[in-house]
Amino acid sequence: MGQTLIRLIDSIDGVTLHAAIERAGSPFVGRDAGELAGLGPNGVIIGDDPLSAFLHAEGVLDFTSPAASVEFAGLAAQARIVHVVGTTGCSDADDAKIQAAGRHARIVKSGNMSLGVNLLSVFIEQAARALSPEDWDIEVLEMHHKRKVDAPSGTALLLGEAAANGRAVDLKTQSVRVRDGHTGARGAGTIGFATLRGGSVIGEHSVLFAGEGEIVSMSHSAADRSIFGRGAIKAALWARDKKPGFYSMLDVLGLSSQ
Repeated sequence: MGQTLIRLIDSIDGVTLHAAIERAGSPFVGRDAGELAGLGPNGVIIGDDPLSAFLHAEGVLDFTSPAASVEFAGLAAQARIVHVVGTTGCSDADDAKIQAAGRHARIVKSGNMSLGVNLLSVFIEQAARALSPEDWDIEVLEMHHKRKVDAPSGTALLLGEAAANGRAVDLKTQSVRVRDGHTGARGAGTIGFATLRGGSVIGEHSVLFAGEGEIVSMSHSAADRSIFGRGAIKAALWARDKKPGFYSMLDVLGLSSQ
């Protein structure tokens, strides 16, 4: 994603790459960011000190790890800049810290930065509201490449949350993440998740509404990682003149129900 973002920033008018950072000890530290991304040297040397990188930046595009995103949110709050968080796998405690940084920073966080996925979440919420849990079961299916470390994916959880919101229930208490052995009948009103990992799949997600004698399926297929980068850049530009706060991609698209 880092290399994808570097290439996208180079191609979009009005956006300039100020700095690029990697974790300490990464073999990419000290290399030219443009050269690494296949653009040729651009003079931006990859570092490992986020504080110096944030010092004169207007915004941060963050696809890292939960611990790093929490640290970056604090630094973004100190610098009072935009922080776009595409990191997944955050705990409730991580999310609380990132959200708290919105008192001073302009935070945009989403389980998926794709504009299409976030539009899909709106449709799923509407369908879940319209189709009663007594008659319709909801299953969320996702597949990603074999190197992905968190499950279910942030996107699957985003879509599951949309379904839960439509039904006015708490996803944490209504979701079923694992089925193994003699599980008994499916619990009415639950939201199931199925996770697949393998190969180089960027991201495949489907939400199934299964009723008696019929299935309604809504899906999204990611064919290129640039869709996440484009969404993140759009979010950063959108948040640039907003008040400090914690926002989602639905806010960016003007589709928030708030």
